[in-house]
Amino acid sequence: MPHHPPADHPRHPLATRARVLLSSVFGPYSRDDEYGSRGINPMELYQNQVTRLQGGFSLRMFHRSFGLMMIQANIDAPCTLLDFPTLERFEEEIRTVPYDVVGISAIVPNVGKVKLMCEIVRRHQPRATIVVGGHVANRPGLRDVVDADHLVAGEGVRWFRTFLGQDPAAPVRHPQIVSTFGARAMGVPFGRGEGETAATVIPSVGCPLGCNFCSTSAMFGGRGRFFNFYEGGEELFEVMRGLEQALRARSFFVMDENFLLHRKRALRLLELMREHGKAWALYVFSSANALRQYTDDELVGLGVSWVWLGLEGKQSAYAKLNGSDTRALVRRLQGLGIRVLGSSIVGLPEHGADNIDAAIAHAVEHDTEFHQFMLYTPVPGTPLYAEHRAKGTLLSPEECPDADTHGQLRFNYRHPRIKNGEETEYLLRAFRRDFEVNGPSIARIARTLLRGWLALKDHPDPRVRDRVAFETKDLATQYAGALWASARWFARENPVLAARLRATRRDIEREFGWKARLAARLVGPVILATLWLEARRLRQGRTYEPGTFYEANPAAAARAEVATRGALPCRWVEPPVRTAEASEAVA
Repeated sequence: MPHHPPADHPRHPLATRARVLLSSVFGPYSRDDEYGSRGINPMELYQNQVTRLQGGFSLRMFHRSFGLMMIQANIDAPCTLLDFPTLERFEEEIRTVPYDVVGISAIVPNVGKVKLMCEIVRRHQPRATIVVGGHVANRPGLRDVVDADHLVAGEGVRWFRTFLGQDPAAPVRHPQIVSTFGARAMGVPFGRGEGETAATVIPSVGCPLGCNFCSTSAMFGGRGRFFNFYEGGEELFEVMRGLEQALRARSFFVMDENFLLHRKRALRLLELMREHGKAWALYVFSSANALRQYTDDELVGLGVSWVWLGLEGKQSAYAKLNGSDTRALVRRLQGLGIRVLGSSIVGLPEHGADNIDAAIAHAVEHDTEFHQFMLYTPVPGTPLYAEHRAKGTLLSPEECPDADTHGQLRFNYRHPRIKNGEETEYLLRAFRRDFEVNGPSIARIARTLLRGWLALKDHPDPRVRDRVAFETKDLATQYAGALWASARWFARENPVLAARLRATRRDIEREFGWKARLAARLVGPVILATLWLEARRLRQGRTYEPGTFYEANPAAAARAEVATRGALPCRWVEPPVRTAEASEAVA
């Protein structure tokens, strides 16, 4: 989609000479404080809302602030980035390094942190222009809470380019982003070797389906609207090839709300992967109906290995699920070795005490490798929020503070059938039931990897064989040991689950022979010990926090006051030359 900035778009008088600082909100995040942090809402996506009650089995990891990294890579002004600073580190930067522009990104629960950060900027650098963006920018009345010059809701690269006098439609540089860091499960760190961690690639922002509760879709225009950074398959392929070379990546976390919905681009990417022999794995977000557009051969050829799939709820009215048997779809995907993260809503309008257990059972029956449960929450900026605001059913800030409006604690509105805080217990019930019935996500992954190996190990395409061999290389060692340890862990408290875990391990041993049998008995006890230690640490209140990143683009690195502070370089992949296909799409 072409972009024509409005004539009244703000512009900084210094243009690309303006000194810019971009920052995420300060930590720590995994504790209750007066600024909006909550112990149940840490800076860990999986622990926060997917593997929340899996204890020592929980998948723990952090993700960078992708949006800030995209902006930094695409402005020519000297720009430094503080990602996950402490409050002290942020104030030190503001106190000691002069800036003309300070950009702060946040979600709604962290509005208190944004307020304090703006106050710090005003105290130490009163002439600096403050720009606040991210989901928090959609919060009604934000201008009355934070002392910012500009609130930016939507795509930030074009906004900052225009603000600094650059061409907003220039090709987009893609930052070199490793999808996760600090990953661990069962007390064991993982993803540390070359090619072990996916690169993040961001083809588009927004989703044209525009579900009424989706804050990301609403942030970028809502139903029917999205913005492509890379219009065609050729552009996207060249960016991915650049990330592959720079990061030694074999897999890509495709940060796109509904990547497979853009079928023409995806199939052209598939053609190029085949032409160049790329055995890449893709981790994607998708709607059920988008997945139905693809054959098994197309999904396997694209290397789709992991799918975040919106299941929403039994008898869901969302169009993206029309005509879809989601349980059959999940089984089809798992049969191809594709791990599924199912996403279900607790607290839909029809939910109540009389049917919540049936709704949870429906979600659990999918037996996905991961399952996100979220409360049905009207987030500012969404149609659902506007609907509740019009009805007068939103709770006041005194009844439900911004800090608790994150979908993992309570409703921020009056539900027609769920009263007196019952939703909190329903949410925990869903997580608990999924874990009791389906077991640890790490064991479910092993089961589906084995299915994929059995189905595809003799595939006629050598790219597919190569990818599957790489993705399953740890089945006979680490996974066999993890299954041995998991079965021992549940032997007394959940013997049915323990038997299921043993059955998966034996299937692996039948396929891989003595190597798997030996590893299970050598690696298993070690993992059981690390799991026990991890569980004890968590019982004692151990939490995990991301470290601070301090990065500078080339113009900022040339500043003496930045160079002496040890900033790491901001690195990116140069944008490919726009093809005729992409130019036609833009036009």
